[in-house]
Amino acid sequence: MTTVTAAGGPVQARATRPAGSSLRRAAVLVVALVLLVLAVALSIAVGARGIPLADVWRHLWSPDGSSDAAIVQEVRLPRTLLGIAAGAALGLSGALMQSMTRNPLAEPGLLGVNAGAAVAVVGGISLLGLTGPRHYVWLALLGAGVATVLVYVVGSRGGRAASATPVRLTLAGAAISAVLMAGVWAMTFLDREALDLYRYWAVGSLSGRDLGVLGHVLPFLVVGTAVGLLLAAPLNAMALGEDTGRALGLRPGVVRAVTGLVVTVLCGAATAAVGPLVFVGLAVPHAVRGLTGPDDRWVLPLSTLAAPVLLLLADVLGRVVAAPAEIQVGVVTAFLGAPVLIALAGRRRVAAL
Repeated sequence: MTTVTAAGGPVQARATRPAGSSLRRAAVLVVALVLLVLAVALSIAVGARGIPLADVWRHLWSPDGSSDAAIVQEVRLPRTLLGIAAGAALGLSGALMQSMTRNPLAEPGLLGVNAGAAVAVVGGISLLGLTGPRHYVWLALLGAGVATVLVYVVGSRGGRAASATPVRLTLAGAAISAVLMAGVWAMTFLDREALDLYRYWAVGSLSGRDLGVLGHVLPFLVVGTAVGLLLAAPLNAMALGEDTGRALGLRPGVVRAVTGLVVTVLCGAATAAVGPLVFVGLAVPHAVRGLTGPDDRWVLPLSTLAAPVLLLLADVLGRVVAAPAEIQVGVVTAFLGAPVLIALAGRRRVAAL
């Protein structure tokens, strides 16, 4: 039985020191659910204009046409639902990415998802004149998918699944992401309007999106989440080594391909809806793994629950820190995530996968 360090190399067996009993893991699950409920309540009630929770509840079910009801129904409720959906997708895709690459500090952007989405969005703005958030959804999904396929082809030396090792995928993703982002900056340098629109999308924000945007990405998120959670057992088996996985009836190349596809769908849909958000899919699964241990049967669902908590609380913080103006959630997650990640990476023992 083997695990890996943050750099992807082998370390001691993952079962040598259990991170916690089932009771502890269940307690963490309950705490995550409670925190999610609290984060949802704060997201709807708190802002430049505070609304009492009792009024929030009343306006959710019986809007009276008042300005407070309009704020709850038309602004904060869509924003909160989008935060839940995007956060869950980023948390799960980050956990899957870390398990697939056997690197606890990996994140979905390594597969070129963010870069592919960015170049497609900028291309649509600059070349096709598409400027609506609904257009961004489909452009970003298409770009994320194409970029991930390209990374997988390059990482597998022309398409042989067995050779698509975690290291090759990581290196291919970094190289292709750099090329794609160079294309993004070239297009925005030549087109000022594209630059202005891209800057708003690229900062990452839950504001300015309606439920129509969520409706476009929701089918991808539901299917991706369902398939992603089912990958827990195969990824646990893969962590024992590819030879052991094959002995258990798994095909490592197929498992990696399916995992990569799910990561692309989840992260691509979330990025399409709210823009690229850093650290959410990286720090949350790593922190969860430190609390529950490396068992993906717990890591995957807990990351799915915990990431929306971080995203919603970061969004609330951005509303109140600079009130009546707002700091976009992508900026807040960067400020919050960087020191957390540094602290986690500086621990003597990085949580094993």
